[in-house]
Amino acid sequence: MASDPKPYRLYRGGRVKGKVPAPARPRRNTGGATDYRGPGATPKRRRIGRGRLIGLVLLVLLLLVIVWAVASWFAVSSGVSDANGRLDPNAKSALQHQNGLLLSHSTTVLLLGTDNAQVGGREGDRHSDSIMLLRTDPSHHRLYYLSIPRDLVVPIPGAGAQKINAAFQIGGPALAIRTIHDFTGLPINHVVVVNFADFKDLINAVGGVTVDVPSAIRSNRFDCPYATQARCDQWPGWRFAKGTQHMNGERALIYSRIRENQLNPAETDFTRTARQQAVINAVASKLTSVGTLFRMPFSGSSFVKPLTTDLTTSQLLQLGWVKFRSNESSSVHCRLGGDFGGGGTGAPSEDNPTTIAMFLGKSAPQPPTGQFDPGCVVGHTLPQ
Repeated sequence: MASDPKPYRLYRGGRVKGKVPAPARPRRNTGGATDYRGPGATPKRRRIGRGRLIGLVLLVLLLLVIVWAVASWFAVSSGVSDANGRLDPNAKSALQHQNGLLLSHSTTVLLLGTDNAQVGGREGDRHSDSIMLLRTDPSHHRLYYLSIPRDLVVPIPGAGAQKINAAFQIGGPALAIRTIHDFTGLPINHVVVVNFADFKDLINAVGGVTVDVPSAIRSNRFDCPYATQARCDQWPGWRFAKGTQHMNGERALIYSRIRENQLNPAETDFTRTARQQAVINAVASKLTSVGTLFRMPFSGSSFVKPLTTDLTTSQLLQLGWVKFRSNESSSVHCRLGGDFGGGGTGAPSEDNPTTIAMFLGKSAPQPPTGQFDPGCVVGHTLPQ
């Protein structure tokens, strides 16, 4: 006969009264080891925490940005070194030195556009076809543009009263800087000379530019694209439709060179200057676009090829950032005026000092009242 279980267990040291304790369950190893699950079982994989994964991704992105920035710097620096070497040392001494970063300090840059193409009798032409002052206002993310008509007759130091674009022909950028400073009274901190003959390659390098053509154009027969004179005589000239359009380098260069519009004989040299400035602005906007910035390590040196400037690599990149941050709808476009009508003398307008005050932000912009009058508009280019 089986005996009933005793309510105690026997130990060497004696017996203990009470309920028999149940066997303890195996405890999980909190030290990170995998529990044993029997023969042939697959051990658990250790999972990476979400926070650690995000940190790893950010670290990789940071390293890529650093590599991109360093590569971009060296690529642009190579081209800038050549651009600095092309500038006459006398031009650097004619500039007014400025302290502080361009990111936070207003600066005035003289932009001179030249066209010495090897066609159409312009081989030795060193006149500055386009003259414009750019003033930055980083604190308000605003840019000011001041166009100076190339046929404006002003005193040129050492050469007497002549058209203002002759200063570049006579004494290069150094004399142009002195002439424009003496005439306007504005300090000029930096200079950029843009060679339109090299613009074609730059525009192609950035993938073309978008330009808003204000009115339809049919030019005269300059820079004929055909090989024979007979074919050129039958060719009607270059055509541009009205409206926004994408242009490659050759097309944009032709657009900036048009001197005569057979569809509108009333166009003046102001119109041609406006076309050149539209191309320059389109290139500047494309250079500061996100897509172009990503390509900077590979094409940075070619972007600076058409330029002659005193700006360093750091200053050019700062200027590009200021342009990128600027609000185009609040940019102020100004121009000086003069006597350019039929039989005009080219004498400067008496209202030019008022326009210069608008350019400096000292008074509210007022649009021109006549075809050759000075004035300023906000958010778009001046009427042509």
